Amino acid sequence: MKNRVTRVLAGCVGAMALLAVSGAQAGSDEARMAEIKEKGGCPRCDLGLAELRGLVLENGDFAGTNLREVDLKEAMLPNANFKNSDFRRTEAERADFSGSDFSGANMRSVDLEKANLNKANFQDADLRDGDLNTVEANEAIFDGADMRNVLFTRSVANKASFKGAKMDDANLERVDLNGANFQDARMRQAKLDRVKAQNANFSGADFSGVRLVSSDLTGANLTGVDFDGALLRRTRLAGADLSGAYNLDPKRILGACGDEKTKLPRGIELVPCAW
Repeated sequence: MKNRVTRVLAGCVGAMALLAVSGAQAGSDEARMAEIKEKGGCPRCDLGLAELRGLVLENGDFAGTNLREVDLKEAMLPNANFKNSDFRRTEAERADFSGSDFSGANMRSVDLEKANLNKANFQDADLRDGDLNTVEANEAIFDGADMRNVLFTRSVANKASFKGAKMDDANLERVDLNGANFQDARMRQAKLDRVKAQNANFSGADFSGVRLVSSDLTGANLTGVDFDGALLRRTRLAGADLSGAYNLDPKRILGACGDEKTKLPRGIELVPCAW
């Protein structure tokens, strides 16, 4: 009986100690967020593993900051400076980073699901294996970014720029990409099923092994694109320009359609668009 009481008391003491530590941690995180807000950011700081959920700050400066594995869920940080910061495995679902600058940032395996990335700048950022599902990225810049294996499904990125980006094995299913610029992007084995990419620019892109199933590329610029092993099934190409495109395999063009304005390489035929 005595041993049992001792064990119960020990358990209670342990639980109280854990609660005290948790309370202290919460207080520490709140104090840290208050300090960040007061100073307008924390450039070149080490904030790794910090709990900054719901942080609100406009035009914050976090250039060169270690934000690795930080909890930034639902943070409101528009127009912030994150140049060359470390965002690896950071959790930032539903955060607002509109207009923010992530150029040169290391963001491998970052979680940005449902985030607001409108007009944000990710030039030359490392976004490999990142989760960008259902984000808003209208007019965002991803030029030269490493986006291999990125999840980007059901997102909206109209007029966004991906010039020269590496997007091998990226999943862009059901993304709105109207007017987007993918000039010279490397998109080997990428999934572009059901995308809406009207008047988008894919000139010089590498589409080796790309899937374009039920995709709308009306008016798209596809000049000089490498289609080696690509699948075009029920792809809408009305008004699209495929001049100089190469490695198109007629056997892998299944029900793709065009119109009198569509420009095709010699030997390639499409059915008339009726939808």
